[in-house]
Amino acid sequence: MASAATFYDFKPNDKKGTPYPLEKLKGKVVLVVNTASKCGFTPQFEGLEKLYKEMKPSHPDFEILAFPCNQFGGQDPGSDADIQSFCQLNYGVSFPVLGKTEVNGAHVEPVWEWMKTAKPGIMGLTRIKWNFEKFLIDRDGKCVQRWASTSKPEGLKSYIEAELKKGVKGTATASAGKAAPTK
Repeated sequence: MASAATFYDFKPNDKKGTPYPLEKLKGKVVLVVNTASKCGFTPQFEGLEKLYKEMKPSHPDFEILAFPCNQFGGQDPGSDADIQSFCQLNYGVSFPVLGKTEVNGAHVEPVWEWMKTAKPGIMGLTRIKWNFEKFLIDRDGKCVQRWASTSKPEGLKSYIEAELKKGVKGTATASAGKAAPTK
């Protein structure tokens, strides 16, 4: 993690235990969520899917990534296959749900350690307090927002849209309106 500069530097495991290089999301705005199948916040899957379906057609540069986690009250005890089935059957989830991971502790997934350090919570606390905490990653792979479990997906749309309006640093979008340097 020490050498990681952006979100794209990580390769967490996907639902089959295969590395999922986050660099394939380069240039996208990504909402990252730690999820659980048997939590009081589990109905947020519905809001996440609705947000994804509303935004994806007009913003192919938007993605949601779910990271199932069993660290909070044992609320996601199933296998990766069980979790995938649950998400599909109960909520019709069409965004990527990666492999089960740890977001705190000695075996924390490095991308989670990086996000927590980049965007600490209230009073500078870096630990994840519960399921369904959310992080927003900008097009440059920087962590720009963090929300608590109680923040509903539908309340995040304006923040995501504002981030989508920004361009990638160093691109024509980011430099629009600026005079070209003279030689």
